[in-house]
Amino acid sequence: MSANPAPPRGPLRPLSVAPMMDWSDRHYRYFMRQITRHTLLYSEMITTGAILHGDREHLLGFSPEEKPLVLQIGGDDPADLAASARIAEEMGYDEVNLNVGCPSDRVQKGSFGACLMARPEVVAEGVGAMRAAVNIPVTVKHRIGIEGLERYEDMANFVEVVSQSGCDRFTAHARIAILKGLDPKANRSVPPLRYEDVHRLKSEFPHLRIEINGGIRSLEAVDRQLQYTDGVMLGRAAYEDPFLFALADRKYFGEGEDVPSRREVVEAMVPYIARWMEQGLYPNRITRHILGLFTGHPGARAWRRYLSENAHRDDASPDLVLKAIRAIPDEVLDQKPAVPETVCPGSD
Repeated sequence: MSANPAPPRGPLRPLSVAPMMDWSDRHYRYFMRQITRHTLLYSEMITTGAILHGDREHLLGFSPEEKPLVLQIGGDDPADLAASARIAEEMGYDEVNLNVGCPSDRVQKGSFGACLMARPEVVAEGVGAMRAAVNIPVTVKHRIGIEGLERYEDMANFVEVVSQSGCDRFTAHARIAILKGLDPKANRSVPPLRYEDVHRLKSEFPHLRIEINGGIRSLEAVDRQLQYTDGVMLGRAAYEDPFLFALADRKYFGEGEDVPSRREVVEAMVPYIARWMEQGLYPNRITRHILGLFTGHPGARAWRRYLSENAHRDDASPDLVLKAIRAIPDEVLDQKPAVPETVCPGSD
């Protein structure tokens, strides 16, 4: 491995939405693009075996509107990782990301995910193989540790070793992963957050791009984290309250002259639902992702109930989302978040 890591590829993006199993599919990503055009989006984790041998259009297909888009890969074999990265680049993905954070038993049996934190040399070899195979960025999403390797120094050693392969960005989930006795859901909340470890990582590796993830639920919290890191990744909050990203383009990317309203987001989904219904898809496969659009506002419960009760019906039509917003007050539908006076990534 080179003693001097290659410079990072790709633009520095201060905000991203985490890869989330069963949630980050193409329909959720298209919906999010009606709210933010520039926030970096991820696929669900897809294993190298599925990429190389499965139905690629079904597993990897996406709409051009979803870009910029990252394919997250699960695996540990350098040749398979390189081949999968080439497929990602050929299909038009903007980045490939290696999962070194998933703690599920199934993933552990495949010898990848969070258990790879104990094998930084294997991760480095895989990253190096992918980076040699493609021209798009190759990044790693990892935990701050696992049992037996819980100290900051253990994570720093992992990052030091992997960085020599030219990793373009490290995204650190600021919790350790408990691999025995705790399921993936509990692993997202039970281990305590240690933001200070990720902040220290950036201070001690200033030449690396370091992004933080875990428990961040507002743009105000994003601003605070950007004082210490290069980027911030939101997960559950982005799914449960997606409209909090309405100001993201203006605030973090200096783009987006017109902030969307919730009504505009709903209206934009009608032709998309129609297009997929023509291909035989029930609209509930799409509408399940937009239930949180009115979180915290009058009519939110009625919106969710209408979609939940009607989107799976044989007689459902693409405009069911327009019928569902009848319970929402106009002031909620048409309200647009106040544009910040200053557009400055990382301001508090």
